[in-house]
Amino acid sequence: MCDMSKIAKRAKGSRTRLTSENLEALGARRLAELLMELAENNAAATRRLRLELVAKEAPEDVAAEVGKRLGQIARAGSFIHGHNVREFATDLDTQRRAIVDRVAKIDAAQALDLMWRFMDLAETAHERCDDSSGEIGELFRVACDDLGSLAQAAKPEPAALADRVFDALNDNGYGQYDGLIGALAPALGSSGLDHLKANFIELLKTPIERPAEDERRVIGWGLDGKIYQNELMASRRKITIQLALQEIADLQGDVDAFIAQYDEQARKVPGIAATIARRLLAANRAEEALKALDAAEHRHNGWVEFEWEDARIDTLDALGRSNEAQAARWSCFERALSRQHLRAYLKRLPDFDDFEAEERALKHAECRSDVLEGIAFLVSWPALERAARLVNLRAAELNGDRYEVLSPAADALAGKYPLAATLLLRAMIDFTLTKARSSRYRHAARHFMECASLVSSIADFGTFETHEAYAARLQAKHGRKSGFWALIP
Repeated sequence: MCDMSKIAKRAKGSRTRLTSENLEALGARRLAELLMELAENNAAATRRLRLELVAKEAPEDVAAEVGKRLGQIARAGSFIHGHNVREFATDLDTQRRAIVDRVAKIDAAQALDLMWRFMDLAETAHERCDDSSGEIGELFRVACDDLGSLAQAAKPEPAALADRVFDALNDNGYGQYDGLIGALAPALGSSGLDHLKANFIELLKTPIERPAEDERRVIGWGLDGKIYQNELMASRRKITIQLALQEIADLQGDVDAFIAQYDEQARKVPGIAATIARRLLAANRAEEALKALDAAEHRHNGWVEFEWEDARIDTLDALGRSNEAQAARWSCFERALSRQHLRAYLKRLPDFDDFEAEERALKHAECRSDVLEGIAFLVSWPALERAARLVNLRAAELNGDRYEVLSPAADALAGKYPLAATLLLRAMIDFTLTKARSSRYRHAARHFMECASLVSSIADFGTFETHEAYAARLQAKHGRKSGFWALIP
């Protein structure tokens, strides 16, 4: 009987769950009444329902409805507060979906024009609300991608489309057009990309008029003093041109045109050198890639610039210089204790040689001057026995402030190496109480109780304090820190 009751309750629950199937069972009349009730005080829902009715009765009129709504949004100037931002985003997305799902099926060219109008709303939309959630920005990025599919369907004249792309990218204050060239590349085709490239080259040649000194507007302060509006606009224009020409170069497979957008000094920046090298490698120009990498200037001694290192390793491999590539992998491991590079190094060694190399690597990690770097590596490799031994040997060097390393290491070692885990937990407790970091007392109390729970698993504390002795020392030294002790059961 009990089982039957449970089955009946479960069946009843499934029938009352909010699903399209269960709502359909209410019947069309009741659903219509509910929709009218919900839409009564919800303008966005009202507009959505009206749009659906227009789409059903006169599909050809949907474009006019969307256009009218886009005009209303463009003319509005009031600031949108709080939860109303979500409603605004829903309204915008309703118009976007109507363009893609309704208008485009009837008239692709009209849909493309409406989507351009939609994108024109980006500036006013961002200015009218706080988009801290990123919802509005993401909506326009999706719409930017929609332009690509709509343009392919509408097949506009490539040069005219290129001109529109050019204008859009020069009015890209909120990054809404960041992916535009890639999205429209299929519709632009070779001739459209050439036309767009010519537009930007012409803009690059066009001098920027400098206003009279008394007309220059200061908009902020930087390390070098005043920041003038005309200088900021000039910098933005330069970046826009550079990024556009580089994207066009990538789409056209023109490596040299891509490289040309960087001056000689910029090419010496390791990250940029790596970016250039990747493209040269893809074009089967490995020798040039290596020259580009070796011309880079490294200003941070000991800093491992992984992007540059990885590009160089791949270049050496492409040139058949595998021994040098292996040496570079080992060097990355030695300097940064990089698991990725060590695994790649070991993978390329003959059988049995990899075992000896791994032993050498683990010993190197154990001898790291920064004990926490060594512990973090050994725990993540994983080589837990070695990590525990390192903790026991160099417990006095543990920096209790580094909870991001100590806490996960303690968790990993607690099962088989409870003494090492305890020492890591004590380091965090000691730091917190010695420095009176009251914001961490809750964590320190939890760590203390974890230490207590590990006592039964520790057969011998060796030269370290027992838990009772440790607790007594804490009480004697930090007994007045009531905020901590109040958290201990």
